Amino acid sequence: MIRLIEKTDDAGSIDTTLTLPLNQRIKCRLRVTLDNGEEAGLFLERGTTLKDGDRLQSDGGYRVQVRAAKETLSVVRSDDPHLLARACYHLGNRHVSIQILPDSVSYPHDHVLDEMLQGLGMQVEVAEAPFEPEPGAYGGTAEKGHQHGHGHGHHHH
Repeated sequence: MIRLIEKTDDAGSIDTTLTLPLNQRIKCRLRVTLDNGEEAGLFLERGTTLKDGDRLQSDGGYRVQVRAAKETLSVVRSDDPHLLARACYHLGNRHVSIQILPDSVSYPHDHVLDEMLQGLGMQVEVAEAPFEPEPGAYGGTAEKGHQHGHGHGHHHH
């Protein structure tokens, strides 16, 4: 099994790619199947989050480029920054991981959240696309929950 042990900035050639959804790109220890069918294991530094385009390297110099897998997302599109800000506020208030682009906000598909945003006058569409959420002000991904080490007046279940 190939042991992928570190992220690298080496712009040289790659040996293969590894396509993973977000819930696997936030794990530092994981058994994976590379896109060429080979078995590998991630043995990365704790707290590592892989993004589309990141490169990993084995102790023997084998290089793998990470690809963000397509996931089912809900997408709110608008040219109105106020409308998108409202969507971000209401999703953030529910601790939902979101991807923010200039004209859209995406989140893992959830029909309850879709209905909430539609009730606020927004149009929501379902799409299959790679998901790269905001990492948050404290550097972790929202998928991992709060990691910032202070109380904030409510509990998480």
